[in-house]
Amino acid sequence: MSLKDRASQKVKEIQESIVNALEKVDGNSFHTDTWKREGGGGGRTCVISDGNIIEKGGVNFSEVYGTLSEEFSKQLPGSGLEFYATGVSLVLHPRNPRVPTVHANFRYIQRGEAGWFGGGADLTPYVLYPEDAQHFHQVWKSVCDRHHPEYHSRFKKWCDEYFFLKHREEARGVGGIFFDYLDEDPDKTFDFWADAGDHFLESYLPIVERRVGESSTESERQFQLIRRGRYVEFNLVYDRGTVFGLKTGGRIESILMSLPPVVHFPYDPQVEPESPEARLLEVLREPRDWV
Repeated sequence: MSLKDRASQKVKEIQESIVNALEKVDGNSFHTDTWKREGGGGGRTCVISDGNIIEKGGVNFSEVYGTLSEEFSKQLPGSGLEFYATGVSLVLHPRNPRVPTVHANFRYIQRGEAGWFGGGADLTPYVLYPEDAQHFHQVWKSVCDRHHPEYHSRFKKWCDEYFFLKHREEARGVGGIFFDYLDEDPDKTFDFWADAGDHFLESYLPIVERRVGESSTESERQFQLIRRGRYVEFNLVYDRGTVFGLKTGGRIESILMSLPPVVHFPYDPQVEPESPEARLLEVLREPRDWV
């Protein structure tokens, strides 16, 4: 089996396992939408809206191929204009502000004869619980350490730098891991990439189960909606997956499934000094080592 076929099969498996687990936790079913891309390929988008726990979430599989534009091809490794890409991408926006938003993506891209893996996961809390951030990071450190002693420090730093809103001078959340253009030993890299995808649920579901029963305040909800606005800003300005999808003629509904359902953009919002919101912002402006 070719590397791209192995990658495609794996991300389908990851999507299926995550959707099944989330349906059990939320108690509601995902809406499944199978689509085809003009120019080659297609995908399967699974979306949940107005769930018991998840206010909006999506777990998207795609496998697309075709011809790159001359302009966009200059931004990618490899040669020629023919490309292939497959991956699973998810974003979950919980209703309760005590439960963090989470994003994960695992992809394989090929241009000409050059192929590489990318992906990662990051956590966006609205109320900071250090033990939740520690759990999330520990799972990813364990995954990385099984495959290379330098992976975690390298990918944690990459995540902190990537999920950073330069115009706000703050991170989107408390990070995780991020990697791209991994093209070393194909089999070993595939094993790491697949292992990471298989451990998303372990990194996130224990946090959901710990926080979902907690009561929240209206001020916490309003802060959550403001912070969701930062999420929108990142995805529309900086996110590579969004740019890749738009530049390669991807399906708009699937590309923009990551955007939250309700967002507030008040003018110049302020937080009280020494408040929980202020403490979270301190962390977002200065990334920390959580493990």
